[in-house]
Amino acid sequence: MIPSDFIDELLAKVDIVDIIDEQVPLKKGGANYMACCPFHKEKTPSFSVSPIKQFYHCFSCGAHGSAIGFVMEHQGLSFPEAVQFLADRVGMVVPKVRGQTDNPEVRAERKKKQQTLEETTAAAADFYAQQLKFNPAAKEYLDKRGLSAEVIAHYGLGYAPDGWRPLAQVFQPYPNTALVDTGMVIDNEGRHYDRFRHRIMFPIRNPRGQVIGFGGRVLDDSKPKYLNSPDTPLFDKGKNLYGLYEGRAAVKDAGRILVVEGYMDVVALAQFGVGYGVAALGTATTAEHVKILMRQADSIYFCFDGDSAGRKAAWRALENALPQLKDDKSLHFLFLPEEHDPDSYIRAYGKAQFEDALLNQSKPLSEYFWEHLSDDLNLNTQEGKAELVKTSSPLLAQITAPALAYLLKQRLSELVGIDPDNLAQLLGQEAPKRHVKQKNYKLPPISVKQPVMLTLVQRQIRSLLINPDWAAYIDLPDYLALDGDFACLANLAETIKSHAAVPATAQVLEYMRGSPYEETVNQIFQSTLYSEEMEGGGDEDRENFQIGMKKLLNELKYKQIETLKQKSLQSGLNENEKKLLLSLLTAKQN
Repeated sequence: MIPSDFIDELLAKVDIVDIIDEQVPLKKGGANYMACCPFHKEKTPSFSVSPIKQFYHCFSCGAHGSAIGFVMEHQGLSFPEAVQFLADRVGMVVPKVRGQTDNPEVRAERKKKQQTLEETTAAAADFYAQQLKFNPAAKEYLDKRGLSAEVIAHYGLGYAPDGWRPLAQVFQPYPNTALVDTGMVIDNEGRHYDRFRHRIMFPIRNPRGQVIGFGGRVLDDSKPKYLNSPDTPLFDKGKNLYGLYEGRAAVKDAGRILVVEGYMDVVALAQFGVGYGVAALGTATTAEHVKILMRQADSIYFCFDGDSAGRKAAWRALENALPQLKDDKSLHFLFLPEEHDPDSYIRAYGKAQFEDALLNQSKPLSEYFWEHLSDDLNLNTQEGKAELVKTSSPLLAQITAPALAYLLKQRLSELVGIDPDNLAQLLGQEAPKRHVKQKNYKLPPISVKQPVMLTLVQRQIRSLLINPDWAAYIDLPDYLALDGDFACLANLAETIKSHAAVPATAQVLEYMRGSPYEETVNQIFQSTLYSEEMEGGGDEDRENFQIGMKKLLNELKYKQIETLKQKSLQSGLNENEKKLLLSLLTAKQN
């Protein structure tokens, strides 16, 4: 875990306006900066960045956060990766988990080596791109595939010339340590030669756009068809996806991301207007891949060939996805006819038919899950049912998404004809609790989206987040029983007061990350629809906050009195509780 004091120092050194303005052009609008939100489509700017409070907020979709949060959401990075990205910008060293820190000289040396490797792969990518212009066979190959100059440039495609040492034209001395360490040159018992020769080259980029490796495809029927960079200090094939950097904008526009098997599939789909495709890098879709995909979009589609290899790859992807599943994310699987891959299919039928198949013929994970497991099983026999329970049990146990896990187990109960309670015991789990369905009276739906009305305590939480110095006005006695939003408010105030200097809003948001109150804070921010609600800070607002705290304190005291009265009638009070009740009643009368 990265220490909170390091996060404080990092947020104090970076400027969120600079961070966001590099990705989204900002315009001054009063005290803040405004832009069209990068997280959803809109024509009128509703995305606000506060240079004073160092956080952003969209008044339309509710997106909000600190500089760390923006880098995570916009670049698809994890929390540690976003912290490292910002720390590198300002020359800070991220402490290790156990409180250890690198020797500055070691850190500088490692950073220099990293930079050298990145410069090497970037120079190689430029060399391959230039060579494409001079090789008629390579140009003819891409022309036959129907790729335009724009798509070729967008993905940075190139050509690795035939021969043992073409890279010697741009790298001297040849070989050198960086060429070997990046996997560009093979060291075969002292003999050195280029890894990629006479191949179409596909640069692989990390989320920041830096070239970290390559995929190379033959121009004929030679084997292997695809050749990939090995794992290096820059490149880990299990943690990167081809086309993710190039397709980020298309993913956001479409609201979905598509996983295919080959680099050429990704590029061909983009040529036909489907730019949200990515591909695993010479390996099956891993759990890390699934985590990355889920950070990009809520809807994830896998498109595989319909042959046995494609179906095997699809099932492997599903297995690796199970522990990562979330109830607000959906996975779908599309199997093309055996004679087609995504490249050939979209060329034959076009974008509209391909996307129609993707959206309307793909199978949701829940359907594919049972279809695959029950294939070749006769569920009309007890043996077939028993086999389904046996094979599905260890897979179901990996799913932590509560609603999806419950529904899949419910489906298993239906398929094998075992009561849910008995099935739970068979699976070694606690039987699901039965809930009596209550009548639910709802107002008829209306077409206009209604703002969420915040309670007083939720408004106080929002005000405290925007004005952390107001924690000085919060004094909730220890004897008061606090839960829910009240506990969140008390925790916020306590956290702010624990710091010698009053933290900024961005820092307070980061304190809440990973805490039990993170979701509460997010929901309160997302319900904020007007910029005035995010400003505050005036004398009148401050006075209203203090009045609100008095009301909440009285409300809590009244609840405590009623709780003690009920306990007195049911089981009696101990001496301390009697004294507390007496003092509360006395204070109430006064």
